[in-house]
Amino acid sequence: MQIQHIASFAVITPNVADSRRLYVDALGLPLQAADGDDYLHSGDIDGSKHFGLWPLTQAAQACFGTPEWPSDRPLPQASVEFEVEDAAAVEAAAKEMEEQGYPLLHPARQEPWGQTVARLISPENVIVGISYAPWQH
Repeated sequence: MQIQHIASFAVITPNVADSRRLYVDALGLPLQAADGDDYLHSGDIDGSKHFGLWPLTQAAQACFGTPEWPSDRPLPQASVEFEVEDAAAVEAAAKEMEEQGYPLLHPARQEPWGQTVARLISPENVIVGISYAPWQH
């Protein structure tokens, strides 16, 4: 697997309003959400391709297809995604991670917005994504 760069880092938040007060109001980060969405994010912070505040309900939906995080899994604190060269490389990387003993939260798949990603949870309870986002290439 060849990681090209960190594609995204997001704090996973159970309370978007509390996180907004810290990251937007106090720190002044230019985070915005699409209409009707609680996911605050920006690609306009120097040194970062993408930083976000990912609601726990959305992380659960992305990983398990339900807005509730499974009670038998540790709650994640953050998400980091590592970019690979293309969509096929995501599949190969996912297989490599499983072969090394890291069970996937879900296999490689294309999200509705065009990103291909596979995710696992790290020993630190961080969601780790191996991804290909065409707009970052």
